[in-house]
Amino acid sequence: MNEPRAESLVAACGGTTAIEFALVAPIFMMFLFGTIEFGRLLWTEQALQETAIAGARCMAIAQGTTQSSACASSGTYSSTTTNSYIQTIASGWGLSIPSSAITLNNAATCGGTAGFSQVTLTSTFVTAVPQLVQLAAGGTSLTATACYPNNT
Repeated sequence: MNEPRAESLVAACGGTTAIEFALVAPIFMMFLFGTIEFGRLLWTEQALQETAIAGARCMAIAQGTTQSSACASSGTYSSTTTNSYIQTIASGWGLSIPSSAITLNNAATCGGTAGFSQVTLTSTFVTAVPQLVQLAAGGTSLTATACYPNNT
């Protein structure tokens, strides 16, 4: 019988690439998807903040106005139309915010000064790949608050 020589076994490297890929690929995939999901988290947080700013501004402009606006009904401020406006702005960003996650205060004190409209939005960011990204697998709570001086 022909026995393989030690030199030929040492020189053989046919499956080395596959083994190295199998060792490195999971770490690379977790890093790649973690980076993507972290970017999505920051984007969602910024979109939530921009929506809160737009809602607070709309609500403040509706204060004391006699004109109809997106946050006023029949010339007076309306929390129902403000909620609807905020949800419309959020859907433009690709976010879905239920009315229960929107807190409106048309007589808030911001930075120690009274006479502001304040909007607080809460949302939970859920990762698209919870098997690979364990950091946000259970959901990450996001909150955005914005104030705007009332139009009085």
